Amino acid sequence: MPDLTLSLSETAHKTLINLAEASGETMQTVLDKAIENYRRYIFLVQANQAFAALRENDELWQEELAERDLWDQTLADEVEE
Repeated sequence: MPDLTLSLSETAHKTLINLAEASGETMQTVLDKAIENYRRYIFLVQANQAFAALRENDELWQEELAERDLWDQTLADEVEE
């Protein structure tokens, strides 16, 4: 992987150093994990926004509830746990 240069604020750099020291991981590993956690956070924020928009549209929300009912019926399809 090629080396890249990234500018960080002094505060972010100090925090990155402290996290690396506390975890025993490299700064690169800490940064990779932080980026992945932020990616997941953004995904969940967007999913929540989409869900809220769905709830605002009564027709679409009723379709969602009807689909959930269909899926709930599959739990009772005589398959033993």
